[in-house]
Amino acid sequence: MMRTERCSIERMTDKDIPSIRRLYADEEVRRYLGGVRTDLDFEGLMAVMGQQLHWAVRDLKDGTFLGGVSLSTHHNGQDTEVSYQFLPEHWGKGYAKEAVAAVLTHGFQKLELHRIVAETQVLNDRSCRLLENLGMRVEEEVERFGARQAIYALTREEWLLSS
Repeated sequence: MMRTERCSIERMTDKDIPSIRRLYADEEVRRYLGGVRTDLDFEGLMAVMGQQLHWAVRDLKDGTFLGGVSLSTHHNGQDTEVSYQFLPEHWGKGYAKEAVAAVLTHGFQKLELHRIVAETQVLNDRSCRLLENLGMRVEEEVERFGARQAIYALTREEWLLSS
């Protein structure tokens, strides 16, 4: 488990299924993520998440589910990608920045990763700003999932210099 000033970040479990359903069913959350997904087998999704590094982010004070962050293999099959989804009522409060920063630290310190990438639609201004504020830089843009995507990257060396 990881902790930040305001968040606890712990592995997702079956108790998170209702919250994950909310994330995938929310039009605002899914606007830049391929649209609402209510057709998923969430129990099967949890089995996959259990084999990878998927964390639930909760308010440290009261345990409220805020969103999720993960480290998984990027589409290129080589890099590790950080990805995140937060419920809209928690946007603009700094929770995503805290949680993603903690996961980047975990990736570079504990997992000794050399490089972490993130992919977001170029039209997703909030996500682009978040990644830039965390020191990530656009490395390339690609057309994927029917939209222009920015691929951001941060190396361990860059992270160490900014820490």
